[in-house]
Amino acid sequence: MAQATQEFGDWPLKRLMTEVCGSGHKSADDLTRAQATEAFERILADEPDPTTLGAFWLANRWKRNTPEELGAYVDVMCERVEYAEPDADPVDCGANYDGKGRSAILGVAAGAVAAAAGTPVVVHSGDRVPTQKQDAYKHVLEDLGVHTELTPADSADMVDETGFGFYYQPAFNPAIDDLFDRRDMMGVRTFVNTIETLANPAGASVHLGSFYHLAFAKKVVDTFVESEFHDLDRVLMFQGMEGYDDVRPGYTKVAEWDAADGDVAGSEGASFDDFEIETAEYGMDLEEADLAVDDVAVDSARITEEVLSGERDDAFADAVAVNAALRIYAREDADSIEEGLDAARGAIDDGSALAVLEDLRAF
Repeated sequence: MAQATQEFGDWPLKRLMTEVCGSGHKSADDLTRAQATEAFERILADEPDPTTLGAFWLANRWKRNTPEELGAYVDVMCERVEYAEPDADPVDCGANYDGKGRSAILGVAAGAVAAAAGTPVVVHSGDRVPTQKQDAYKHVLEDLGVHTELTPADSADMVDETGFGFYYQPAFNPAIDDLFDRRDMMGVRTFVNTIETLANPAGASVHLGSFYHLAFAKKVVDTFVESEFHDLDRVLMFQGMEGYDDVRPGYTKVAEWDAADGDVAGSEGASFDDFEIETAEYGMDLEEADLAVDDVAVDSARITEEVLSGERDDAFADAVAVNAALRIYAREDADSIEEGLDAARGAIDDGSALAVLEDLRAF
C-alpha cells in the first residue's frame, strides 16, 4: 500500500476509538458520515498504524455499522473504483466474495441461463478474499476455460457480447485489493467484506444479493439509500447457501425493494417487501445436502457444463433453473419466479444457454 500524502481532518482513527466507537458494544457511539468518510480515506491511504487499524475494524464489528456509516464507506470506495458500464443494463451479483467450501457454485450456470433467456448478468469477486478464502466465481470460470483477469473495459465488452460478464476485483477495485494483507491478518470479517460486494462495477440498476437474516437485507437497502454514489432502481436479496448468491433449497425468504417515488426511503418504505418461496412448490425435490461437492471449483465447472448441455436432470439442474429464474425476476424480465423458471428451462432446452458458455470461452 502506498504511503499517505494527502491531508485529512480532525479524526484520526485513534481519536475515533477513544472518543466515539471504541468503548465497547454497549456504550460505543456511531460515527457521523463525515467521520466515517475521513476514517476510510485514512485507511485507503495507509495512514493508520496496523494496531490502530485492527482495533478500529474490530470496534466497528462489535458495535455493528449503521447504514449511514456503510453508505459513507461505500462512497469512499466507489470514488476509487474503475467503472466500465456495458450497453446492456445487467443484474449486479456481488454477494459471492467469501466463496463456498461445501456446495456447488451455481451462479455461473444460472447467469449463463439467465443471459440466454434475455437477462444480462454481471458477477464480480476477488481471488479467495479474507477471511474464508474459498472458491468463488473466478475459479469456476477458470476451470471452464474462461478468461477472468480482464480489464474493466473488457469485462463490459464480455457482457455485451455474451450476456454474462465477470469483473475481477484487483482490476476494478485496486484500493480494496490493496487491503488484502491487513484483512488477512485480522482473522475475522470487517465492514470491508460488506461494502466490497456493493461496488457495482458495471453501474447496474438492479442488485441481487443474499443474507442469513432479513435484517441484513434491510441494512443493505438502507446503505444503498444512504450512498450518494449509487442510484439503484431495484434490490432483490434472498437467503443464500453458505452466505453466497445461490438460493437455499426448500424454504427461503426473499426481500424485494423498488426505488418508488413518494415512498419513505429505504426498508421502512412501502416499496420494501419480503415473501417466502418453497422450491417444492416448483416440483423440485431437493435439499442442501443434494448440492454438496468434494472439489468446489472443479466439480462446479463440470456440473455447469453438464447442466447447460442438458445432460443433467437432477437436483443441480433444478437448482440452476431456480437461481436463473431469480435473476430474470430481479430485472423484471419475468412477472413471477414461475415465469422465470419457464424462461430458464427453455434456454437450456433450446441450447442457447450452452451457446453462452461457448461464447464466454471464445471471448
